[in-house]
Amino acid sequence: MFDLSDIKKPVKKEMAEFEAYFGRTMKSEIPLLKIILNYIFRRKGKQMRPLLVFLSARLNGIIGEPTFVAATFIELLHTASLVHDDVVDDASERRGALSINALWNSKIAVLVGDYMLSQGLLISIEKNRFDMLEIISEAVKSMSKGELLQLQKARKLNIKEEDYLKIIKSKTAALLSACTACGAKSVTDDPEVIQLMKDFGENIGIAFQIRDDLLDYQGNGLTGKAHGNDIKERKITLPLIHALEQSQNSIKKHILGIVSKKKKTRQEITEVINFVYENRGIDYTELKMNQYRDKALAILDSYPDSEVKDSLKAFVHYTTARDK
Repeated sequence: MFDLSDIKKPVKKEMAEFEAYFGRTMKSEIPLLKIILNYIFRRKGKQMRPLLVFLSARLNGIIGEPTFVAATFIELLHTASLVHDDVVDDASERRGALSINALWNSKIAVLVGDYMLSQGLLISIEKNRFDMLEIISEAVKSMSKGELLQLQKARKLNIKEEDYLKIIKSKTAALLSACTACGAKSVTDDPEVIQLMKDFGENIGIAFQIRDDLLDYQGNGLTGKAHGNDIKERKITLPLIHALEQSQNSIKKHILGIVSKKKKTRQEITEVINFVYENRGIDYTELKMNQYRDKALAILDSYPDSEVKDSLKAFVHYTTARDK
């Protein structure tokens, strides 16, 4: 299994410096905001997105302050989106700890998310990085459209594979492609290189989200969400989409009837999970995930061998092999 600490090695020094750099953006003179920002900062995750920014930059040039600006903007955007997502999903937990809206309330959570996003905007303007601002603004727009499309499709439970891929491309993949594009942009102005890295990040993002959705069916308790949680929340993802497409209308209607219920028994959730396995939803989804993984790896093959290239290859494999 690939280990994140090994993947970080080529940019270990920069990642350590980034923690202090990012910490300075998470300060405020307003007592309540100071408490909340400190709470968020102390519960930061694996920092995979800043890592992807630094590795993408190192692959294409020499890391400098523009790379730190890019990583900071990305991490602020990502954290703000998580805070907002918890409000939209009415989630009480995030990374095994109470969410901001659970500890305080949804109004405060939305305002904190807005504050963090505005911090990112200000940093890009102060550092005169309007090029990065454009990349990230496009990502925010895409993420919002993807969320709305997902809500629209979820209401009618009529999501197809094409819709599913469009949604995850607009959401998870948009943010990861912004990571790699901004990382490249921080060290080069070559439009072909920046587009290549954007495509690289998009393929990682699609594979990453597909892996997340697989884990809901293969979950072992390490993901931070209950096994079958997507089914419980009426989220139809690729494993179920494919299984439904292989089924007769009567069975499809029965399964969708279970999924559409606001409250489901554990037995009903297990029935849907078994249905997905029996109709090769898992096998098909793993195949699709690996296709996007291989597209990302093929882009790296255009670069000469190096330690950072090896780390990025390991990063790609990590996203599709992780168990949480």
